[in-house]
Amino acid sequence: MLQKLTLLFPLWMILICATALIWPAWWTFTNQGVIVVLILGFVMLCMGLTLTINDFHGVVRMPRAVAIGFAAQFSIMPLLAWGIAYLLELPDHFAVGLILVGCCPGGTASNLVSYIAKADVALSVVMTVCSTLAAVVLTPLLTQLFAGALVPVDTWMLFKQTIQVVIVPIALGLLLNRWLPGLVQCVLPVAPLLSVFGVCVICAIVFAANAESILTHGAGLLLATLMLHGGGFLIGYHFAKFLGCPVRSARTIAVEVGMQNSGLSIVLAKQAFPMLPLAPVAGAVSAVMHSLIGSLLAVLWRIRAVVPGRN
Repeated sequence: MLQKLTLLFPLWMILICATALIWPAWWTFTNQGVIVVLILGFVMLCMGLTLTINDFHGVVRMPRAVAIGFAAQFSIMPLLAWGIAYLLELPDHFAVGLILVGCCPGGTASNLVSYIAKADVALSVVMTVCSTLAAVVLTPLLTQLFAGALVPVDTWMLFKQTIQVVIVPIALGLLLNRWLPGLVQCVLPVAPLLSVFGVCVICAIVFAANAESILTHGAGLLLATLMLHGGGFLIGYHFAKFLGCPVRSARTIAVEVGMQNSGLSIVLAKQAFPMLPLAPVAGAVSAVMHSLIGSLLAVLWRIRAVVPGRN
């Protein structure tokens, strides 16, 4: 039952974000920034609980696929985000938010989508871990590179925030898994579902705080995020295929590239760009969009996986 509820991730995202737009008062809290940071920290802690040291050995077992996915993650998405923001002439607050989404690592939801799609879940987990750890350095640097011309970018603030909400919770989860395995095994069955609802709540808080702006300017942002994540899935898949990856690995890389850690982009936008209060909105809309696209692709690929000879 818990697994089935977790697989309904896109449905929960749509329903919860819809309530935030229709009844924003339900999701309006004091100290929203602190709440969002704590929830994201909890989501990353849940990710850490699922990891062991052996998971990092996957880099050794499948170095080529991991390297291809890593290169695709931190080249395709930042370039796409910058190009789309320029092409659509997005306002600075949305442009910075979109670029920040593109510069973030793969999201934990990508592991769930890879599982539904019958892709390589082990590769997905290893890629998510690698891109998440690398994001401590690459996300601030890439944001500075692509968004620095629009607004001043506090690279040091981005660096500190990424450590606080990514590295610390994941490290704590690893330690708990190592030293308190019995407790972790009790929590693990419900951890994915809690993570799903955590991301949904983060997005709902942002939607509620900016409901009027989203309803007014949402069409342009929907188009931008559709282009970003749709392009990420498409280019990521063909990039991997071009470099000789088998179909299963190519699908996994496409999912990792197309699905970003939008929750992280929301937190970083709130903390590093206080002069752009609408910047986090791009991350919230992005979370809904990549969840929908990823889920639809996962179902399509799952159906094709049982039909011999289909790619």
